[in-house]
Amino acid sequence: MAHVTRRSQALVSACRILQRAQKSPATLFVTHKVPRTMGSYSSVQFCGIPQGKGPHAVGCTDLMSDHTIQGSFLRLFYPCIDGDEYEEATWIPRREYYLGLADTLKLNRTIVDFILSYYFGSIKCPAKLNAPFKSGEKYPLVVFSHGLGAFRTLYSAFCIGLASQGFVVAAVEHRDESASATFYLREHSSADSSEQDDASEPLEEVWIYNKAPPPGEDEFPLRFEQVQKRTDECLQALDLLLDINAGKPVNNALPSKFNWLLLKDSIDVQKVAVAGHSFGAATAIKALGRDSRFRCGVALDAWMYSLREELFSTIHQPVIFVNSEKFQWVNNILLMKKMDSTSMERKMITIKGSVHQSFPDFTFLTGYLIGKIFKLKGEIDPYVGMDIIINVTLAFLQRHLGLQKDFNQWDPLIDGKGEFVIPGTNLDLPPAHTEASK
Repeated sequence: MAHVTRRSQALVSACRILQRAQKSPATLFVTHKVPRTMGSYSSVQFCGIPQGKGPHAVGCTDLMSDHTIQGSFLRLFYPCIDGDEYEEATWIPRREYYLGLADTLKLNRTIVDFILSYYFGSIKCPAKLNAPFKSGEKYPLVVFSHGLGAFRTLYSAFCIGLASQGFVVAAVEHRDESASATFYLREHSSADSSEQDDASEPLEEVWIYNKAPPPGEDEFPLRFEQVQKRTDECLQALDLLLDINAGKPVNNALPSKFNWLLLKDSIDVQKVAVAGHSFGAATAIKALGRDSRFRCGVALDAWMYSLREELFSTIHQPVIFVNSEKFQWVNNILLMKKMDSTSMERKMITIKGSVHQSFPDFTFLTGYLIGKIFKLKGEIDPYVGMDIIINVTLAFLQRHLGLQKDFNQWDPLIDGKGEFVIPGTNLDLPPAHTEASK
């Protein structure tokens, strides 16, 4: 199906070059350490995941609230107290994520592990791991849902961009078998413990990898089931963060020295939004219909396939669709148009020269040629594209969360006004929908 091909995530696209890379890998990748001009619109050099442009230094920390699969697992991005003693976080924190990519693409695990570890294993994201939370004010909260085949760290540029402007962002890692890989912890059985070299370790990791429907089988039942689970996880993450804000103790199954008590009374519980990319955008839309605590939603290049139309009448919050030029197709746009409302702001814009992978981080971390061949880069400079994505999100959040900031300077983007944006869609819709899309 066409929509199945077009909604593949950046990780999936990136790994299709691995088999060719075995003989001469250096000719295929350009790492973040090599300056390079990007795209036909570019005057910016290739230098890795971008720093946030707001006034706050950004920290991040990982939280697994319950070691079982029923618990929440997320990376929190937040305004932090800056300090040289805190190192930047590793972008892809575990090699098992590479193995998950290999399984997803039916490629050799050893090859994928070697190539991706070599090129991406040392890359950092510009957020200080476990740096102290910057308390003293109340911050709005955004719960973020990743796309199919991704995981919690792959949208660091977007999350850091918001956190630098004074948001707390909870990037959920989904355990519905839509992530390339994720994990939880379980207790050793008595039989397992007798075989362990270190029986003093009470818990062991259990890794979950991406699940695809069998060839020829209808994909909808799987994706419909997954979007329910993903939505549950977003609501659970919201509950968790609000409990932390209320001063409830945190049980983190992961080793961490982060002081969660600093978050007490630091989240503005009346200013909460949900966002996501692709399958995560569908998850965000579903979450809006499930929980009115989400005041608005941001859908980045939404893949609408898993949603039933009857859901749309239950959503009463403002939503903005921020689409790429190359990913969308008419039927997917028409599903978005079914959410049009005369009583609630529903906006759609398209970023010219962008592709589906202009939203995750891989677009910053591959050279120009490979980025173009495997659609990790569009014609627009990836840094310019990310600025647009972040700025239109900030403007929309200010408008609908009642923020007293200067984000309204980017209000024209909401209406599709600007050098690299258009209102509505670049696609030709049936006549009844053409005017409404503008």
